[in-house]
Amino acid sequence: MTWSAAIANVALPLGVYYVLMSLSPNAGRSILLLFPVIFFAAFQIVLLSLYGQSIIGVDMLLNVVTTNSGEVAELLDNLIVPMAAVVVLYVVPLAWGVVSMIKRRRVAAGSLRQCRTAGVTIAATGIAAMCVSYASTPYYSVSTDLFPVNVAYNVGTAVRRTIRTNNYYESSKDFRYDATTSHDPSRKEVYVMVIGETGRAQNWQLFGYDRETTPRLCASDGLIGYCRALTESNTTHKSVPMLMSTLSAENYDSIYSRKCIISAFKEAGFQTAFLSMQRYNHSFIDFFGMEADTTDFIRERSTKDTLLYDDDLLAAAYRFIKTAKNPKLLVVLHTYGSHFNYHERYPASFAYFIPDDAPEASHRFRQRLINAYDNTIRYTDHLLGELTEYLDSIPDTDCALIYTSDHGEDIFDYGSNRFLHASPVPTYHQLHVPMIIWMSETYRARYPEKWHNAYSHRNLNISTSESMANSLLDIAGINTRYCDPAKAVCNQSYIEPIRVYLNDRNEAVPLQRAGLKKIDLELLEVNKLINTSNSNIAQSFPKIFLHN
Repeated sequence: MTWSAAIANVALPLGVYYVLMSLSPNAGRSILLLFPVIFFAAFQIVLLSLYGQSIIGVDMLLNVVTTNSGEVAELLDNLIVPMAAVVVLYVVPLAWGVVSMIKRRRVAAGSLRQCRTAGVTIAATGIAAMCVSYASTPYYSVSTDLFPVNVAYNVGTAVRRTIRTNNYYESSKDFRYDATTSHDPSRKEVYVMVIGETGRAQNWQLFGYDRETTPRLCASDGLIGYCRALTESNTTHKSVPMLMSTLSAENYDSIYSRKCIISAFKEAGFQTAFLSMQRYNHSFIDFFGMEADTTDFIRERSTKDTLLYDDDLLAAAYRFIKTAKNPKLLVVLHTYGSHFNYHERYPASFAYFIPDDAPEASHRFRQRLINAYDNTIRYTDHLLGELTEYLDSIPDTDCALIYTSDHGEDIFDYGSNRFLHASPVPTYHQLHVPMIIWMSETYRARYPEKWHNAYSHRNLNISTSESMANSLLDIAGINTRYCDPAKAVCNQSYIEPIRVYLNDRNEAVPLQRAGLKKIDLELLEVNKLINTSNSNIAQSFPKIFLHN
């Protein structure tokens, strides 16, 4: 912030709080009346302890209502310190306020007048600084830069989005892709979309990581890895719907009236299945999954989360493929992947990197966290290896698989305290994701141009949010006006994307204006994911940061 914006952000709310506290001679009553501010201030402290910056954003509020109870419990176990701070700073004063009201403690009238005068003076200073900010800063706005006004604005935005989301079935009921297939209608085809969870590209052996985290994929025939793939959102509830539709950051608000590509496949004559290891989260992921002929949220059938692993998706997928009556099939798998708590995402037999039992999520146990995280990647490698081998064994059938992760993850990298994902300000580690395409031998023989195009584009910049659905539609030969060949990596018309980020206000902003720290921008440039005017960064930046 500029100095004037910073002064406004401190002085104006401080002055207003001071005035409000002095309105009643019973200070306890004033504290209780300010409970909404106290609630969001407590929320803000927890947020700052996780990410170190930014206010409570719209996405953070929506994450609260779209995250299942199991994930919340896992996260709270690692927030003891900020939760204790909240108790000391806010629960104690609230308790004191209740006691003051009961005992009718009063503040002298003279003291109240002095407090009001001081509050008005401080607030006036803040208002003056705010006016300077408006006059001198192009992008300054109270709704984005002044706490707690910005939080209140975000709460209102989150409520409006929730209402629109709940009305999704009505607003999208008339949508059609008008999709047709250009492939032989009688030819057997199986296409699989695998959506990973919290997988970051720099921990994949396939993309140069110095640990054997993807041995099966590295040895797989017919597989192409895309090392320069970025997601346009670091939140699951926005990233996954973009992966499952032909929407991207630039037209994301059309999601309220758009169905996902499962419907496009159905219109083109495919039998479809959506199989998920995640629980219902009351978002577009649920709505899109329900479009399939077969929908199974496997974890919803069990209360023992830790006993279920992504391998359970394989049995469900194989069963669907074997029993389907239609020669043309689409299977969408939504894994639990590498979601924290990492060591609970794979069986004990996959504990390849040890020790992997971090007692707590802190920088001093980072190596154990990395060991567990790398084990989750190795388990994903196992899952994808099993899938591709099974698909390759289906006789006289054209098969293809596409995989990416919804977003990446921070794991106390390069000495920072940043951890997890979905932070209001994104990071390199949360945006750089793996993406692969696999094609069976029969598919490559029948459609060699798709293989050639996909392979020739392997070193180009990719936006997974733009390319995932468009690429799968193109691979499957499905024609629809909503499929853009320029965004399909297997099409000769493919064009590298402009790097954008879907911000908290659902605006597609240039990645360089998304608030990333200097080190994140440098990492993006070192890995050739963005271009800037600084040509010396690649030479001066330590190579170890590429994967550490």
